[in-house]
Amino acid sequence: MQDLKILCLQSDLVWEDPEKNRELFGIKIMNHFEDHDLIVLPETFTTGFPVDPSGLAEPPDGDTAKWMADIARDTGAVITGSILLDENGKYTNSLIWMRPDGTYERYDKRHVFSMGGEHEKITAGKKQLTIELNGWRIRPMICYDLRFPVWCKNTIDKSGRYEYDLMLFVANWPNIRSYPWEQLLIARALENLAYVVGLNRIGHDGPGNYYSGDSMIIDPKGKIISRADEGKERAMSERLSYSELVEFRKKFDVGQDWDEFEIES
Repeated sequence: MQDLKILCLQSDLVWEDPEKNRELFGIKIMNHFEDHDLIVLPETFTTGFPVDPSGLAEPPDGDTAKWMADIARDTGAVITGSILLDENGKYTNSLIWMRPDGTYERYDKRHVFSMGGEHEKITAGKKQLTIELNGWRIRPMICYDLRFPVWCKNTIDKSGRYEYDLMLFVANWPNIRSYPWEQLLIARALENLAYVVGLNRIGHDGPGNYYSGDSMIIDPKGKIISRADEGKERAMSERLSYSELVEFRKKFDVGQDWDEFEIES
């Protein structure tokens, strides 16, 4: 199985300005995209969070989806990040997984942040998503999902194949809770025997919340192999080794002792 090269863009976001955010991310991507399999953008990368989705949410085939399709085609890489979607007045915080051929997958954020009022506007998703890329199985998640280990839990089948190899979190995670952000990302890697990527935004949003970024890539042993500087724009590029993942799972095959469980929607 080949390695996976990923590009994660820790960036500031222009508050509630999709056109400007697409323009800026387009420039950043074109400056760094070469030789990557996957390009990752933050949660609600066109608007910031939280927002009133009624004036900003797009249809699934709207301007941002078309922009992502163009970027994926031009770079030859999958591009992913979350945006606000509107389907007949039903709003979701949805991660779009756009392939170079224009086909895409979608994950709707399961755990909407009720303490921030997200549940009043955003409909929670019910289904997990696992996607294959270059033989890797990838499980994308969005921000607050990080706090729910059962929803994030990896599984292993009777043949010894793990349900996913990489868990990906895109976020607008405020600096005031940066300590649990790091601890939870490390825990998700350790307990699931998988690589974990946490990509967060930086800067201030409309209501004045500050985001320090603290984006990181963590290996299955819980070691941080790449970390973005606090509060700074950063294009994080990392090549993930599938052979090292397989070797570690062979040496420490805790997956065979995991409990079996089912999640009810």
